[in-house]
Amino acid sequence: MKKQRILLADDHKIVLEGLKGLLEREFELVGTVEDGRSLVAQAARLRPDVIVADISMPRLNGIDAVRQIKKNDPSIKVVFLTMHPDPSYAAGAFEAGASGFVLKHSASSELVTAIKEAIQGRTYVTPLVAGELIRTYQEKGFPTTHSPAELSSRQREILQLLAEGKSAKEIGAVLDISARTVEFHKYRIMELLNIKTSAELVQYAVKQGLISV
Repeated sequence: MKKQRILLADDHKIVLEGLKGLLEREFELVGTVEDGRSLVAQAARLRPDVIVADISMPRLNGIDAVRQIKKNDPSIKVVFLTMHPDPSYAAGAFEAGASGFVLKHSASSELVTAIKEAIQGRTYVTPLVAGELIRTYQEKGFPTTHSPAELSSRQREILQLLAEGKSAKEIGAVLDISARTVEFHKYRIMELLNIKTSAELVQYAVKQGLISV
């Protein structure tokens, strides 16, 4: 029987090594990446059956990366493996097209099950989050980690890179746009969010799950 092909994404090498040991007996591991932009590129190149990805990753967070991947290839299944127990992260993950949401400390007992459920077209939510996610939905609708609707996907990308401390020139090189365009987007983002300082930008990005502390 052909093994399902898995692509792993996490910015910690020790986590990637642990995941390899956990998964390689049942699945074919086709690659590992350590940032969101590499994940988008390798997903397009390798066409895995399932992606296992962290949410907080440099250069492009996991949720925005998966949104791009699913737009290009809706057939790829995604299971998020994260340290964030907040149901708003789970809601954001499923809105982006994920099939599973597992907490890292539960990976040894839940990740293989979550991957198998995703392959079968079903959804898996770690029990520690599922109850609170349902209660939150019943009370006030699904929460979301997304930035306000007025921020475009490009503005979200720039916001994350700014919060990571990159200069306008560095961001321009990553996104293939001019430094002047980056500065324009930065000004517009700060105007839309009513943010006055770079420190506030970083705080906002952390709150939205675009970067981790």
